[in-house]
Amino acid sequence: MDLLEIKDLTTHFFTRTGVIKAVDNLSLNLQKDRVLGLVGESGCGKTVTALSVLNIVPYPGKIVSGSIFFEGRDLLTLESKEMRNIRGAKISMIFQEPMTALNPVFTVGNQIAEVLITHLNVTKKQAMDSAIELLHSVGIPSPEKRVHEYPHQMSGGMRQRVVIAMAIACKPSLILADEPTTALDVTIQAHILELLGQIQQEMGMAMILVTHDLGLIAERAHDVAVMYAGRIVEQAETAELFANPLHPYTRGLMDSIPKPGEARKTRLRTIAGTVPRLHDLPAGCKFIQRCEAKSKRCEAEPALVEVKAGHLLRCWEAE
Repeated sequence: MDLLEIKDLTTHFFTRTGVIKAVDNLSLNLQKDRVLGLVGESGCGKTVTALSVLNIVPYPGKIVSGSIFFEGRDLLTLESKEMRNIRGAKISMIFQEPMTALNPVFTVGNQIAEVLITHLNVTKKQAMDSAIELLHSVGIPSPEKRVHEYPHQMSGGMRQRVVIAMAIACKPSLILADEPTTALDVTIQAHILELLGQIQQEMGMAMILVTHDLGLIAERAHDVAVMYAGRIVEQAETAELFANPLHPYTRGLMDSIPKPGEARKTRLRTIAGTVPRLHDLPAGCKFIQRCEAKSKRCEAEPALVEVKAGHLLRCWEAE
């Protein structure tokens, strides 16, 4: 049985300018111990998908329909108290900006301890001792000292390690990592990604890795789902997708990456245009305005179909 099964998830934002269809009829499956990469340009609905799993979509957003089965239970049918018991304990999230994820007026030790006290019914002393061990496990030096520091006293890389420590404190089954290294410099990014990979393997957790970095996906994910305008347009095992990208959008993303051995003056290919406004989506295929291979039949919406074992595609090319 899949650890996570998302069926026909639809999450909209109801604004004065119209209904923003951030996630539209999305379905995903994730098995235990696997890493699923969720990729696409900014504004494609990746972060809203992760927030929907935890049912913490901010106002004026609302999960309109669908189901999210986690360990066999539909999270969207649970009472608020039941869902609070799952957040942080069974499912944790690593946000892309640690300064917004951490409370500036509490020490990092107190913030980690709060997670442990809330979910594991331990004493304050036990929680602080565990906080020190967690800081040590994520590679923070002198954790006995750092546990008493505030977020502003730490570097960006240190703060992100604290966020990771909070996320793994209760040994969750699933971690949602939303652009976990975006705010960090390249060297620190590599250290954080290595740490996440090590923790995921050691603890046997499943992970959804939200990113626009295809290089990161190639290195860290077992499977990859490509999102565009709130929909999955292609999904496959990582090796298969990189060897055989079928959707014009997927191919466009890959063509925009510098290739080893290419002349430095070679211009990178780009995808023409921008992601359509989610409250004014085109009829038919949502990629039609930017697609170089569009035809008359693209005026009708294609379904997501399995074109070969484990390889899904939403494009009329599937025929």
